[in-house]
Amino acid sequence: MSTATVSPEASGPGPRVPAPSLEPGSGEDRIGLRANVRHVGALVRRNALQIKQDPESMMDALLMPIIFTLLFVYVFGGAISGDADRDVYTAYLIPGMMAMMGMNIAMAVGTGINEDFRKGVMDRFRSMPIARSSVLIAKVVVEIGRMLIAIVVLLTVGFLVGYELQGSVLGMLAAIGLTTLFGASLVWIFMLLGLTMRTAQAVQGVSFLVLMPLQFGSSVFVPTGTMPGWLEAFTDVNPLTHVADVSRVLMGGTGDVGGPLLWTLVWSVGLTAVTAPLAINTFRKKT
Repeated sequence: MSTATVSPEASGPGPRVPAPSLEPGSGEDRIGLRANVRHVGALVRRNALQIKQDPESMMDALLMPIIFTLLFVYVFGGAISGDADRDVYTAYLIPGMMAMMGMNIAMAVGTGINEDFRKGVMDRFRSMPIARSSVLIAKVVVEIGRMLIAIVVLLTVGFLVGYELQGSVLGMLAAIGLTTLFGASLVWIFMLLGLTMRTAQAVQGVSFLVLMPLQFGSSVFVPTGTMPGWLEAFTDVNPLTHVADVSRVLMGGTGDVGGPLLWTLVWSVGLTAVTAPLAINTFRKKT
């Protein structure tokens, strides 16, 4: 039996990653489910300890919800709905921005994994007798935690600026769960970008090219009825629109939840089913 550890020099502080018994030449398919769970748990803790030592890495999750909420409520809210109806716009905006938080948080993982490869951290992991998928799954788990923190900050600021929950608390929790599920599917996309592009700068540039049209070509910030026909057609198939709409229905307590809920689940499951195997396979083969 061999025991492999995550060295501080190679990957930052962290616990020992338990290594299963492997025969020479055996592949990761020999690693059992319990061992995989232990590996994921150890790597999640390693990533969490890195955040603890580098608290600046949480600035996007903590500050972005505050900045975007204040910006759109007080700068654009009055122009869109008038000062008298600012609360109406706030009720429209906050559930929509929950979908946006997941995308913004997920974007950071692409540059992070690209830099880990450049520093040799990922080479260290791939030399260890652990499942290759456990490294990426651990990153997804940590990013889900960051998304939940961002959503909690967003809702807290929303309530402070006048947002009122019209639906039930259970509906709000369901909306949080759906936006987190969709955000987790986006993490796989950005990890695939990070594994494919040569530099972190390239990953960031491509991520913004994906991010901006999806965010502003959706119902996150404004209703789509006044948009040109070609743009409205794009918003109808934009997954952010479906996630924003289902959050509004669940948190508002009125409206038809069936269509947006179905499309949110289809997009979330579909994106994960396509991009997760691609990301894991690219991780295995990347040199």
